Amino acid sequence: MKLVSVSVARPRLVLYKGATINTGIFKQPVHGRIALRTLNLDGDQQADLTVHGGPYKAVYAYPSEHYDYWRQELPEMELPWGIFGENFRTEGLGEDEVHVGDCFRVGSSTVMVRQPRMPCYKLAARFQRDDILERFLRSGRSGFYFSVEQEGEVGEGDSIELISPNHPGITIAEMNRLFVREKYNRALLQKAIGTAAMPETWREYFLPRLNRPAVNT
Repeated sequence: MKLVSVSVARPRLVLYKGATINTGIFKQPVHGRIALRTLNLDGDQQADLTVHGGPYKAVYAYPSEHYDYWRQELPEMELPWGIFGENFRTEGLGEDEVHVGDCFRVGSSTVMVRQPRMPCYKLAARFQRDDILERFLRSGRSGFYFSVEQEGEVGEGDSIELISPNHPGITIAEMNRLFVREKYNRALLQKAIGTAAMPETWREYFLPRLNRPAVNT
């Protein structure tokens, strides 16, 4: 498993559908070592801290393997590395094998998987198309957020080493299924709620569904 690239950005103003949007989604690669701190990478910043950033969304990772899928899905578009707004472009980590609570060593830092990425309108602004939000969700190719358990330095080419697996925890792929296709899957809901490393906001989101009939939608 490897960290293919590291990208950061400061917020900037962009125009989308006649509105001016302030967003930090336009990430650019950083070469050399960069400090990874509790809330973000040096040089990185989120525009709206009410829904972005924070300790459970300190770093956004996206598997480089997904780009082949998107190039087939969107052949008319140029898809430069980083277009999804990821900080870490990874190799060898997939949503179906990454569990909430898994801890990894990257460079001299330690990070923990916390949650999938749920896209907002700023991804549509980056792609300049509304349909990307639904397509992103339905694809299951969400990437995932890390919290920073130990600050350190990271850089492109670093190995990503699993140092503390949380195999009983829900996988990112299973969380995506709960969010999109299997909203009332009782077994998955119980697994999610029982995953201690999952942010409390997700637990509060899932808990009411246990009172509904155990059917998929």
